[in-house]
Amino acid sequence: MNRRFSTAEDRSHHPGVVSPVTASQSQKAAAELPSNIAPTTGASPGTEWKLLLAAISASPEKVDAWPGRLQQNVDWPKLLRLADHHGVSSLLYQRVFRRGDSAAPAERFEALRRRHDINVHKCLFLTRELVRVLDALDSLGIEVMPYKGVVLSETLYGDMALRQSGDRDLLVDASNLPRTKKSVCQLGYTPRLALSEAAERAYMRSGYECTFDHASGRNLLELQWALQPNFYSVDFDLSGVFRRAVTVSVAGRQAKTPSPEDLLLILSLHAAKHVWGRLIWLCDIAQITQRPDLNWDWITSQAKALGIERIMHVTLLLAKSLLGAEIPSSANRTLWADAASHALADNIRIEMASGVSGNVGSFDYFRLMMRLRERRADRLRFLRRLTFTAGPGEWEAVQLPARLFPLYRVVRLGRLTARLFRGRSGTISAPPL
Repeated sequence: MNRRFSTAEDRSHHPGVVSPVTASQSQKAAAELPSNIAPTTGASPGTEWKLLLAAISASPEKVDAWPGRLQQNVDWPKLLRLADHHGVSSLLYQRVFRRGDSAAPAERFEALRRRHDINVHKCLFLTRELVRVLDALDSLGIEVMPYKGVVLSETLYGDMALRQSGDRDLLVDASNLPRTKKSVCQLGYTPRLALSEAAERAYMRSGYECTFDHASGRNLLELQWALQPNFYSVDFDLSGVFRRAVTVSVAGRQAKTPSPEDLLLILSLHAAKHVWGRLIWLCDIAQITQRPDLNWDWITSQAKALGIERIMHVTLLLAKSLLGAEIPSSANRTLWADAASHALADNIRIEMASGVSGNVGSFDYFRLMMRLRERRADRLRFLRRLTFTAGPGEWEAVQLPARLFPLYRVVRLGRLTARLFRGRSGTISAPPL
């Protein structure tokens, strides 16, 4: 793997370049930081990266090892940009706040506090809207499951404002989707994708979510009838996720959400889909692994049945090496034997530290998605579905009547072939990632 892959969620922030003077100061300070919180292979990461990992690690006491003079040696603007990019500004604020004002220059501490305050207000808004949507759907007898976002914040971190959230994700049975869409539209939400009836039916088979805008912002609600687009070839049984769901409290309201075991697999898949591009996703995994009652035997067997053992292994290896997540021996039996997972995790860890990013629509990205599958049958299924599954790109490129809709497979193949002839720098159109 030659480069990182940026996602729609992380393209707006990129680590800055350290000036020569700051770089030399950073190198001096880096030698004084705990070595076990940083990548162990490849080029030495900067002080700011090490410091961020220490602040959000599964062992917060590591922050106490920061030398006092790091206040002068750290490039704080770069550290804050890194925290923003990785969605961990509030976690960083919590750890810096606990150490007192002397942990950062006053103006940098104030900038971090403002970020946290903004996140608090946004989380309060998202939580209020979540409760409003859940109440409306409950009144219609429609069962949905919120997950990620503010639900993860409260259930994993004990504080809805410690995790930066951008929207609300609701799992819904496909049969209930039309009624659910109608209900949320009546609450003031507008679907982003307008499709014909034939395209809507096809999208239900190939896609996995419907995204809604609101007067308060774009992409504030996602209704998901699957966990990933069909072409990823991970056929998760969503009805089983609903059966195994647990009840949690969100701002005092009871709601169903996936069990911790399902959540570990679901979040591993989500992180892999975005090539583990943000540290907050690994923080979530680290929080789940701390649960003493986690059924690792079930997780391992389910990952094997789904053909995502390697994805789970890479996720756990990254959470362990970057954040010090504790992986119990019961989960280690196959973890350390998978050499391919270790090689992939090493590459991803190095490139996360270097801040290199790439394109999730590139051929390199989809080649990586195939390498992440341990079974040949799953790789071939992924390639076949990716090649022949038409999506919004094909429907917009060529207008076909409903009776000829199956021909969009040919349109899809033609568009991919054209990209191959133009060179591999092109991107592959796919259902929303």
